Amino acid sequence: MRKIFMTAVFVIAIAGLITTGVVSGVSAKDIKVGAVINLTGPASTWGQFHAKGLQDYFRYVNEVKGGVGGNKVNLTIVDHAYKVPEAIKFVKKFCTADKMDIIATWDAGSGIMAKPIIQKYKTPNINFSTYQGILKPPVDYAYLPYGAYTMDSYAVLEYIKNIHKGSAAPKVGLLTYNNAYGKSIHGASKEYAAKNNINIVSIEQFPPKTLDLNTELLRLKQKGAEYIFMQCLPSAILMALTSADRIKYDVPFFGTWTSTDPDFFKRGKGLIRDRMHMQFVGGLPVDGTPGIKMMKELWKRYKTVSSFDASYWEGVVIGMIMERAFQRANEKFGKIDSQTINQALQTFRNEDFGGLVPNITYTNTDHSGSWKARIVKINEDGTYTPLTNFWGPGKEKVKILK
Repeated sequence: MRKIFMTAVFVIAIAGLITTGVVSGVSAKDIKVGAVINLTGPASTWGQFHAKGLQDYFRYVNEVKGGVGGNKVNLTIVDHAYKVPEAIKFVKKFCTADKMDIIATWDAGSGIMAKPIIQKYKTPNINFSTYQGILKPPVDYAYLPYGAYTMDSYAVLEYIKNIHKGSAAPKVGLLTYNNAYGKSIHGASKEYAAKNNINIVSIEQFPPKTLDLNTELLRLKQKGAEYIFMQCLPSAILMALTSADRIKYDVPFFGTWTSTDPDFFKRGKGLIRDRMHMQFVGGLPVDGTPGIKMMKELWKRYKTVSSFDASYWEGVVIGMIMERAFQRANEKFGKIDSQTINQALQTFRNEDFGGLVPNITYTNTDHSGSWKARIVKINEDGTYTPLTNFWGPGKEKVKILK
């Protein structure tokens, strides 16, 4: 208990993420949500804005909607600093002593290691990472919010194949962390490339604490990679762009939906230019959907962010998915607890979230959420330009917009 208290105090002082007055005090009717998020470890800006989005959305549910069926959402956020053992400690506590109704974990490693715990204690868990390994059987109680990194890999390579000029196979290099998250695009990329006449010329891996990527980029250049597909967080992407400039390597770069955060744009002036793209499943301000309008209302009401941010967006999306499950549990079963929430999630069939995320389906055997992607261009001013329609990579034909 002392450790959790000190963690909370530290997070308040350093990140300013857990504030008083966001949720009601604990009562018999509170819906208890626990979130284990990286707030102070490597690449913690992503985690911080995940937490802010989740926090703002549940504050909105409590203050504007009056909770769910009159029940307030009580959110507890703890910091695991991107350390899997720390995450597992909190997951165990959330499932036992705290008896959370649902929890969220943050990274691929934590999501995988949490599975036997959440399954033992029958506590549903939505993972902020979309690592496809989480979907391996048994899938009980483990959910992704939307399409896995396998989908990202197919989408990026399919887009490259469609824009590539000339009869020769496009030459693609992979640049990734050497952990589960980074490696999540390796197998899917090699599989797709082998079936679709794409040449993966090199896979360069590096640890998250790497200080520069000169050697890795030089190897990719020497191998003749015409496109770079990355699976790393924003700070490492900026290192890659810096290293590319140092060695005069001018090629387009692609990432998954985890490629940007607010610091990315602050630090990326003059680096991003016109060469950075990513697969992004979400609604964007240019779409003008009801989901985007709702998120803009959060910006205006709580002033946590003032413009679109992909990490804040995901926090809001996971909050919306959880809220929908609470609503469904209340409607179908007359009570909201871990068992009815899990049952409610598995009733999702093409659930519409106002265009903020592709429609979501969960069944008893498939907890992947969706299989819709699109490629967007990342602009230095913090905006994103859609380059394709939404489509199912490997299942539907992509339409190139620009």
